Amino acid sequence: VQLQASGGGLVQAGGSLRLSCTVSGLTFSVYDMGWFRQAPGKGRELVASVRWSAITTYYADSVKGRFTISRDNAENTVYLQMNTLTVEDTAVYYCAARVSYGSKWDCWGQGTLVTVSS
Repeated sequence: VQLQASGGGLVQAGGSLRLSCTVSGLTFSVYDMGWFRQAPGKGRELVASVRWSAITTYYADSVKGRFTISRDNAENTVYLQMNTLTVEDTAVYYCAARVSYGSKWDCWGQGTLVTVSS
């Protein structure tokens, strides 16, 4: 199983980035997908998730209204559109997969660094 995250980089506050995570080695269309982040000195937090059907999404309060998670089951890819970025969004972002709601997030990508400058 491979989860390949990309799209991170350096952006000024107020800017946007779009992260992508392409998955192989599992039946993508039946897995829930999530984006986590870990800022320096902090624990890993769930930022957004989308159910396998793409109908139900979850967002952390800190990103609601600014981030949008989506998925393309035909392309085995999940996206995270991040708008109005702030310095507090600086972190390594990881994509993850779980086989069903309530199960552990047990498949992880390698992370992509997002740095927001003031």
